[in-house]
Amino acid sequence: MNHKVLIRLERIKGQVEGIIKMCKDDRECTEIVAQIAAARSALGEAGKMILSDEAVSCSQTNKHDKLEGILKQLFKIT
Repeated sequence: MNHKVLIRLERIKGQVEGIIKMCKDDRECTEIVAQIAAARSALGEAGKMILSDEAVSCSQTNKHDKLEGILKQLFKIT
């Protein structure tokens, strides 16, 4: 797995832990929802990175049948 993806996922994990703490501390719902939106966006970006890395790998190893599915998924996310 790409090191940058793992770093991003660890950061997202911290965001989610922060959201849990916000809920336990009865923070304003708008603040919580804003943090959830940020975490969702970050997860989407991590997903794009993973799919992009896999697409490059498939193109380099001539796995074109798998590449087509990955590209469809990648552009569906975008």
